[in-house]
Amino acid sequence: MRYSSVYSFVHVAALLCLVLSLVLILCAPRLASGTEDKAGIQVLGIDGTINPAVSDYIRKGLQRAVAQEARLVIIRMNTPGGLDASMRGIIREILSSPIPVVTYVAPDGARAASAGTYILYASHVAAMAPATNLGAATPIQIGGMGGGGDEEDPDTAKATDVKSTLERKIINDASAYIKALADKHGRNGEWAVQAVEEAVSLTAREALELNVINIVADGFDDLLNQLDGYPVTVAGESRFLETAGISPEYFEPSWRYRLLGVISDPTIAYLLLLLGFYGLVYELANPGFLLPGVAGGISLMLALYALQLLPVNYSGLALIILGIGFLVGEAFIPSFGTLGIGGIVAFAAGSLILIDDRALRVSIPAIVGATAVSAVFIIMLASRAALMRKKHIHTGAEAMVGTLGEARADFDGTGLVWVNGESWNARSSVPVKKGDTVKILSISGLELIIEPLQENRSHDAP
Repeated sequence: MRYSSVYSFVHVAALLCLVLSLVLILCAPRLASGTEDKAGIQVLGIDGTINPAVSDYIRKGLQRAVAQEARLVIIRMNTPGGLDASMRGIIREILSSPIPVVTYVAPDGARAASAGTYILYASHVAAMAPATNLGAATPIQIGGMGGGGDEEDPDTAKATDVKSTLERKIINDASAYIKALADKHGRNGEWAVQAVEEAVSLTAREALELNVINIVADGFDDLLNQLDGYPVTVAGESRFLETAGISPEYFEPSWRYRLLGVISDPTIAYLLLLLGFYGLVYELANPGFLLPGVAGGISLMLALYALQLLPVNYSGLALIILGIGFLVGEAFIPSFGTLGIGGIVAFAAGSLILIDDRALRVSIPAIVGATAVSAVFIIMLASRAALMRKKHIHTGAEAMVGTLGEARADFDGTGLVWVNGESWNARSSVPVKKGDTVKILSISGLELIIEPLQENRSHDAP
């Protein structure tokens, strides 16, 4: 038996080592070497929200291009915007790149809104497909940017003034930032400031006429043709791009970046967080089931990893945990709905303020659905617990109380009775005759406290 256990353990360990080796091989970055093929043009892609996963992907892509001594990097972009920190990380990589970076808003129907506009301005060459647009670069904080009504009390007016001051500081900072990017590459800085302060937008043709971008290209072939011989300044050095006859190499995001991109979505991270909590709660309520605990633990770890990439409001996270605690407590403590209602309110409020960025907020339908499901789940648990309290005990020694038995012999004080096919020691305060039907009043250790039924006396009467 011991040999079999060791043999099984060795096989499991070998299998784990094999899986770990495969994961390391798949995840290991491609290292540059002297024999690695040199890429002429490397193409990166941004399609969706700017988040930490996208920022890391662009950073790795630019490093790879430098290692391969690429002549040019093209970032094909279609984004509604994203996180300020991630955007600034991408811009720092572009500005410090020793290789020219061209950002191309494509395909037709794509946009470079909000953070995408800043990235476009930071690039050495800004290009767009004909049916695309850019702009609306105003930084938006959670809660909107509106004021109050015509008449406000002093406290409200003071709070509004503080909020307006903070908003002006944010907008002024963003305006100066994008104007500095425009001045660096000789583009229209006045319109860039308007895009921040007034949230204006432009089509590709309008952007070209206003010197916001450099090129309007209908497809990659047209873009490469227009880029051939185009003058750029990189790291203070003037040079001309050479793109004729060079096939671009696409650096697609690996499964790791795709996974990070999926779980860093606020709604996905939120749902993973809930699955993790409820999986662990279910496992604690039903020890030994294992599956909910394992799935809940994995979901919770993924959620925590995603949340550390996002601008999380920890007050919101605390409210969610508090709400779940109240809802679970409602199932076990008779609070007449106080804990349940408080839990639903705390859960919903925490969900609404969990992500502290308007561009990356948890979906309202997801919050409503999760709150409703949580409330129904807890109501079902509470109802089940209430029914269990009303049910009589059917197992154990307590279940014998009230049961009828039969005396096996005459006795006065202690004797033997037959109950449910078993012989028990019994004690009675009145004499008992053989064959009398007795009722169990209570149990004291291994002795039954009984009394004979009155019908026994009626049968004995002449």
